[in-house]
Amino acid sequence: MSRIWHSLRQTLLAVLCDRYAIVVMVGAVILYSFFYPAAYRHQVAGNLPVLVVDEDHSATSRELLRKLDSLRVAHVVGQPADLQEARAQLEAGHAEGIVLIPANLERDILRGHPAKLVLLGNGAYLGRASWVLGSVADALGAFGREAAVTQAAFMGAPQAPPVTLVQRPLFNTQEGYGSAIVPGVAELIVHQTLLMGIGVLLGGRRLVLGRRLQFDLPTLTGMALGFGLIGLFGLFWYAGFTAWVQDYPRGGNPLGQLLGGTLFIAATVAFGLFVGSFFRTRERAFQYIIATSIPLFFLASLSWPAVMTPRPLVWLAQLLPTTSGINLMVRLNQMDASLAEVSRELITLAVLLALYGALALWRLHSPKGTKGIKS
Repeated sequence: MSRIWHSLRQTLLAVLCDRYAIVVMVGAVILYSFFYPAAYRHQVAGNLPVLVVDEDHSATSRELLRKLDSLRVAHVVGQPADLQEARAQLEAGHAEGIVLIPANLERDILRGHPAKLVLLGNGAYLGRASWVLGSVADALGAFGREAAVTQAAFMGAPQAPPVTLVQRPLFNTQEGYGSAIVPGVAELIVHQTLLMGIGVLLGGRRLVLGRRLQFDLPTLTGMALGFGLIGLFGLFWYAGFTAWVQDYPRGGNPLGQLLGGTLFIAATVAFGLFVGSFFRTRERAFQYIIATSIPLFFLASLSWPAVMTPRPLVWLAQLLPTTSGINLMVRLNQMDASLAEVSRELITLAVLLALYGALALWRLHSPKGTKGIKS
């Protein structure tokens, strides 16, 4: 046991004394926790430019124009003379949407005829187009309900709709892009920085020795514990402190997070030791992370649905700790899932821990190995 604790201390000292390792495993985690979520601080798009083509030139159309210009998401930046001119400005990138108010809009409303409005969006940026079209459509819907009241003064009160839709987001309460993406990316950051740090230390040590690394079992166990403590620090830094400071959904099932997070980090450490055993230099770790970060996030099926992913890729993704780990932590922290509801992810991580632990032992274990890892 004393040899395990000695190896644990040696590993932590190696991280602290190696400038590359400390920057990657600790510094990058803390810096990313402030700078990455800040890009999504506003959660939704705002003041996106919209063009209005008013062919009616009536009091009603001017009132509609005022309603559109008061939206937080959209801002009326111009009133072209016709739709062709508006389309040219849209294609030039000067606006994200066009609202066409046809002639005789006010007359049709007062006569009880169905009035039509045309809404066009720029599909080059799907996120911004979605916010513009959705928000402007809501404003037009509200305007239509007010128009129905005006019609009632001339035609009689219309029938109330039989069903009223009330939408209340359950987990992403702000319906923001940041709340949907940042929590999952946080787990990926922890995973990748931990792997990079392990690779930097193992690759640097192998470069110095000039041979394949070999450790005895107590030394290897202490190394894994040291890396695991650093990984848990980063994971719960994001799940707790960062989520609180940046005001993202958080706090669900803390005991489940402790169990699931420990299993996720343990599988990541085992995976990192196995992969890092192939690095001959510390630079290989950086190359690996650069090449795999984006594919790992998409394979986790958090932003891209698994049903639209080729089945072989879905099966391959189950061999990566990030696939189960990201979904596990998001469900436990953001969605307050129970352990029974994430049992599949827990079992998968346990299997991966055993698999990569055995592979790491095969690559790194030797009864006559070195006593510790030093920078």
